Amino acid sequence: MDLRVLIVALPILLALGWAAFNIGRAAIGQLEVAIRQYKTNQTS
Repeated sequence: MDLRVLIVALPILLALGWAAFNIGRAAIGQLEVAIRQYKTNQTS
């Protein structure tokens, strides 16, 4: 495998990983809020 392919692909993969990390954190936070609201609505 040519080293140039890795040099080009590495920043793209890092950017995709960083975006997935940030979106994943926000999605987990929203899921936790939704679960909390669901539990609150089930008890009343």
